[in-house]
Amino acid sequence: MAILGCMAAPRSPLSRLFTVLLAGVLAGLVLAVAALPGNLLLGLTARSALGSYAALPASLKTPATPQRSYLYANDGKTLITTFYDVNRTDVPLSEIAPVMRQAIVAAEDRRFYDHGGADLRGLARALVANVKGGGTEQGGSTLTMQYVRNVLKTDPTRTAEERAAATDPTVGRKIQEIRYASALDKSLGKDEILDRYLNIAYFGAGAYGIAAASQRYFGKPPAQLTLAESALLAGLVQSPDAYSPIGGDKDQALARRSYVLDSMVATNAITAAQAAKAKAEPLALHPTAQPNGCTAVSQGHDDWGYFCDYLRRWWLTQPAFGATVAEREQALRSGGYTVVTSLDPKIQATAQQQAAKVYGYDNKRALPIAAVQPGTGRVLAMAVNRHYSLADNPNGKANYPNTVNPLISGGASVDGYQAGSTFKLFTMLAALESGRTLSTGFDAPAKLPTRYAAEGPGSCDGHWCPVNANPDWMDGYRMMWDGFGRSVNTYFVWLAEQVGQDKVVEMAQRLGITFRADSDATFAKDNAENWGSFTLGVAATTPLDLANAYATVAAEGTYCTPVPVVSVTGADGAKVPVGQPSCKRVLDADVARAATDAARCPVGQQSAFGQCNGGTATGVNDILDGRPVAGKTGSSEQNSTETFVGFTPQVAVAGIAANPDDPADSVGSAVQTKVIDAVARVIATAVKGQPEKAFVAPSHELAGDPHRPVERPTVPNRQQDPTTDDPRSPLQRWLDRRG
Repeated sequence: MAILGCMAAPRSPLSRLFTVLLAGVLAGLVLAVAALPGNLLLGLTARSALGSYAALPASLKTPATPQRSYLYANDGKTLITTFYDVNRTDVPLSEIAPVMRQAIVAAEDRRFYDHGGADLRGLARALVANVKGGGTEQGGSTLTMQYVRNVLKTDPTRTAEERAAATDPTVGRKIQEIRYASALDKSLGKDEILDRYLNIAYFGAGAYGIAAASQRYFGKPPAQLTLAESALLAGLVQSPDAYSPIGGDKDQALARRSYVLDSMVATNAITAAQAAKAKAEPLALHPTAQPNGCTAVSQGHDDWGYFCDYLRRWWLTQPAFGATVAEREQALRSGGYTVVTSLDPKIQATAQQQAAKVYGYDNKRALPIAAVQPGTGRVLAMAVNRHYSLADNPNGKANYPNTVNPLISGGASVDGYQAGSTFKLFTMLAALESGRTLSTGFDAPAKLPTRYAAEGPGSCDGHWCPVNANPDWMDGYRMMWDGFGRSVNTYFVWLAEQVGQDKVVEMAQRLGITFRADSDATFAKDNAENWGSFTLGVAATTPLDLANAYATVAAEGTYCTPVPVVSVTGADGAKVPVGQPSCKRVLDADVARAATDAARCPVGQQSAFGQCNGGTATGVNDILDGRPVAGKTGSSEQNSTETFVGFTPQVAVAGIAANPDDPADSVGSAVQTKVIDAVARVIATAVKGQPEKAFVAPSHELAGDPHRPVERPTVPNRQQDPTTDDPRSPLQRWLDRRG
């Protein structure tokens, strides 16, 4: 058994003094103990408990013990990581092997089931022995008293001084400990006390509680502990740092194991033969270090760190976990939460594979990809060709192959990337909402003079003059269907002028596009009506924002705030009311259906009204094997980025190829096909095994009637390279677009 503080070591002068003082206080009791019958002693203990349950500190009634929080994938089984300041997870007594319960009683408190919380007979015996001396101190603290001490010294609601006082070597503190233990014993059953003790005791190697200790030393849950394993763990609590076979003295650990086994024989928990067999077993450790935080995700899955980081940022905004950011951080690290996230391991694996296929981990360019579930906003995957790691990068490389910057979701120093013509969706939605129809026609020229003032080679008499990248394929009479399918710049700039650029900017914000760059936010706030190039995607965005905006259209106009969790359960088993989809209608369903109908054109499918006649990403149809899909490509100035967003009724996925550290480093048009292929294959994984869902056709009112028959192209309906036949230099194209 353990002495008052449980260390089997030579006594210090202070410890000797404390022993003598306490012996003096209990001197009369020592003499009485020898003469009193057992039952009378127990009665005396109960009557003189010197305290009541009602007077106990709240922490002893409902202990606020710090516990590890677990993050799982959406299957509720795949562990992503854990968060903790103290490595502890509470488990009920029913999930602890009976032999472990027997071992801890035999090791620390043989009379546990006989005394009233404070074993005065055992305490008196230990005091007499300690006063006499002999080199080592004997213990007198029961399991209940040890439990009281452990709770009070770790109670997060108490001050540092109060926690330190829980182990003060004073007579007053010891008497108070006895009072509290006696009150607990009268109010709680023995099994409840044993359960609480096993869940708070320190077993060394950073493991608090039997669940953490069982995993730390043997890589198994406590229900599966063997006799030899249980005896070893029970032996550690007397001096966990000295006896721990991980970083401690293995010989002492084995010696303590033998002591516990002999004690179990003495308490008739096991036979001598069973003890001998267990003593003969070699020390078979399977140390398992629990991951702690986003940089310690499961081995081989450091790509999950970006999702983990996004979840942590989300957590710190939730009032349910505390009034301040600091309180919410502490709740994550000590609240014992079980978090089932929205991360889908299969979709994530495909997204990571595809991102790394386009660009390797050592490439300065990146392909961040995000997948979102329409109708819920749940984030299904976040991938990029980077390791989520704090490790140094070789040769002074910036942010590759290692970084913890939020390249996929944005925030901190990441404003995002230009997404090019994917922003034409917002112009089309604003136009449809204003009463215009899909058949709104315009004879789109190769170059369009606008009302927006501009200087330089790309201007026309002091005004911005955007151009079509591939005039032979894009110029001519266009409606929303083929204007979107062929990505005709001059058609959509004209359409935005008719609607009002401020309406287009507002539409983008309504669908969740966040302007993280200060210049973008200022333009949107103060001069949106003159942001002529907005429809061409010059504002910075992120794959997550873009995927969720398109998911809103896929959900027929229902916007859902992106959320990284399915459920959060507290340590007490109660569900925390966070993480439910937070959705609202931001578009008329028919408007969203009309935009979706036009978005069938870019991906090589046909609209409900047969008006698609060419697209920039027609290979998507083949990858999805004809399954209903929609989407849009985007090329920014000088092809500095290449983007593709695709969606079905079940998933929306966006990928943006860019150099996160150098926007001037153009990725080039050649990578566009790879980005399209990567995103399409992520979509294919996401919908695999799900029932095929068709898009609902828009009304005839929003479709309208074509002004004239559409001229069908004479070339095959194949993916076009918009720069192939463009006679202008890259610089001239950039200047024309930039104005």
